[in-house]
Amino acid sequence: MNRRLLGVIAFAVVVALGASIVVYQLLVRRLGADTAKQTTSMLVASRDLPIGYVVRAEDLESASWGGPMPPGAITNQDEVVGRGAIMMTLRGEPILQSHFAAKGAGAGLAVTIPNGKRAVAIKVNEVVGLAGFVLPGMKVDVIACGEPPEKGNLGTQARTLLQNVQVLSAGQNIQRDNEGKPVTVQVVNLLVNPEEAEILSLAGNETKIQLVLRNPLDEETAKTPGTAVSYLFTGKPKGLPISAPPAMRAAIKNPQPKVQKVIVPVTMEIVSGGKKDNVKVGQVEEEHVVPEGNK
Repeated sequence: MNRRLLGVIAFAVVVALGASIVVYQLLVRRLGADTAKQTTSMLVASRDLPIGYVVRAEDLESASWGGPMPPGAITNQDEVVGRGAIMMTLRGEPILQSHFAAKGAGAGLAVTIPNGKRAVAIKVNEVVGLAGFVLPGMKVDVIACGEPPEKGNLGTQARTLLQNVQVLSAGQNIQRDNEGKPVTVQVVNLLVNPEEAEILSLAGNETKIQLVLRNPLDEETAKTPGTAVSYLFTGKPKGLPISAPPAMRAAIKNPQPKVQKVIVPVTMEIVSGGKKDNVKVGQVEEEHVVPEGNK
């Protein structure tokens, strides 16, 4: 083979190899630069931070985060140390502003109460507490049982006071249990507005309170008239609400007799010799009581 041809081929191979190496190095450098640009350092939780927990410096660590920063991400630990957690943050999750209360707000149950809401403690037993199944995050209705000031002869009455109320804590436990295991407690804290807080406080002192567990996805408000001991044995009169005034209840229970107006003819008896005739001379309107069976 011609030496000149071999030399050309060898030179071409060397040039191609050198060009490939240069291109490869350029691509590696560019990809490395792009990766470095997309990776940032941010704060993440070094352990699980439960609701109500006060964050400490050792609970935080820096980690590389690829891609854009999450909205509200905190990068300076001084911004979060000493603040109470209002949402659960798992280990390795970024530290977000929305997961923590403002500085100085404290910790524990208080930081979990939204603005405009109140936490009201209700004393419960195993029956009222639904055998321990009233847990944080669940929804309940509140029923009051007692004797109103003007109870009449209906006996003890029951009425639904509040519906779809969130359970803020069960005893000292403010964490939600995903498994729903029952926990026996003596106090349940309910999340309500100020007006509902007044109702619950009065009902807790003057009546017996019963909690009714409901599906958290059920947002419908049921319209219930209430009931009374008397209705358990006699049946509730149709259309009679438990909140009806005593005079109305008495009127329904002892209704006035039904009166019907009747036209009655007026006649005169005329005797002529041994013959008697009744002659109509007019008519009058009289009120007659309708018999019970004809109403």
